[in-house]
Amino acid sequence: MWNDVVHILPWAAAACLFTVGVELTVLALLRRRSVAVNIAALVGVPIVAVLLFVVFISGFMFTTELRWTAVTCILIAIAVVPAAVMLGRRIALTGLAAETRRAAERAGEASRRELVAWVSHDLRTPLAGIRAMSEALEDAVVVDRAEVAVYARRINSETVRLSALVDDLFELSRINAGALKLAFHRIHVQELVADVLESTAAAARQRGITVRAEADGRWPTIAGSDAELTRVLRNLLVNAIRHTPDDGAVTVIAGSDGVEAWLAVRDECGGIPEADLPKVFDVAFRGEPARPAAQDRATTGAGLGLAIARGLVELHGGRIAVRNDGPGCRFEVRLPAAV
Repeated sequence: MWNDVVHILPWAAAACLFTVGVELTVLALLRRRSVAVNIAALVGVPIVAVLLFVVFISGFMFTTELRWTAVTCILIAIAVVPAAVMLGRRIALTGLAAETRRAAERAGEASRRELVAWVSHDLRTPLAGIRAMSEALEDAVVVDRAEVAVYARRINSETVRLSALVDDLFELSRINAGALKLAFHRIHVQELVADVLESTAAAARQRGITVRAEADGRWPTIAGSDAELTRVLRNLLVNAIRHTPDDGAVTVIAGSDGVEAWLAVRDECGGIPEADLPKVFDVAFRGEPARPAAQDRATTGAGLGLAIARGLVELHGGRIAVRNDGPGCRFEVRLPAAV
């Protein structure tokens, strides 16, 4: 028996080295293929090597033992290779999901850093102005009643801006944290549009902008939270008025296709570069270079309004999009129609 072992051992060692070489070569050739293919090759090559080794050791004599060995190897391959392929696919899917999560986390972290940078600037500027004006009043640098009134109005204006920014940040944090609970009920879009147009009429009238509303067919009815959908439309309308040139026009259009109700706000902003369209609803995106009608930074807001609008629409099971349309942009919200 020991003579057989001594006789077989060198050949077994040679077969082992040969198998390792073949494995490495096959894996190198398959390095650009999927994980499943690589694992299948990693499992399949040793099985084939064992079969060839047994054939070689037997002196190419196809005995009953060799046939049983071949059948055993084939059965093992049938059982193991599909399992290896499934394992490879699972590993690939797990890795892809992990990479997707990491990419989302990196994007979220970058968005948070950008938001902090934007908000820091937007907080620092009005706070510096409030501090300077309050010190001027405290030190009696300004004593004329008219100038004091001007300073008071400016301090109040900056305070309102800061309050609105804090409100937007709070709303956005509630949306992202899933802490915003919505009370759904039937909403007539015509009434919703009328309320928002009334609340923004002064800002539009001040710049000579005409705001009109119309229905494509009948005014739809939707299921949602009145306060949140009012905020969505107000954010879109305020954004459209802000970026439309003086004496321009903004149109609010509503309609339904039976399954979804849609609400669109069309402005005359001059359009947005195609590369910027996917980023319009990102936190802190302002796009001043893209929209020549935009006002100075003091009136453009913190870049949170559209992000809040997207979050609120998605909480309603809807979607929001923007595209260039004629002399400006068309922001469109689609929501499930009320049954």
